[in-house]
Amino acid sequence: MRTPILLCALLLASAPAFAAKPCEELKGEIAAQIEAKHVASYTLEIVANDQAGERTVVGSCDGGTNKIVYTLGAGAAPATPVAAPAAESPAVPAPAKSATPAPATKN
Repeated sequence: MRTPILLCALLLASAPAFAAKPCEELKGEIAAQIEAKHVASYTLEIVANDQAGERTVVGSCDGGTNKIVYTLGAGAAPATPVAAPAAESPAVPAPAKSATPAPATKN
């Protein structure tokens, strides 16, 4: 009986440590995760706790005083600049077709 109570107490005591991350740092990490999922159009906004409203909260930062809210939409611009894709190798051209037809084979 003591072990579950102690475990719950430790988890509750450590929760503020997760929210102590600076907002800009956490926002960058969240943006990287969203972009890794190839989301084309979204916004991330840092707002005070009381301004989150009905928007989707994806993080809490600055000691729990602010929240990061996520909005998905066609009119939204990415919250952070999207890095240019890595240089790809040049495309290999398809083999050229011969201008002369192949000889007919007899069966």
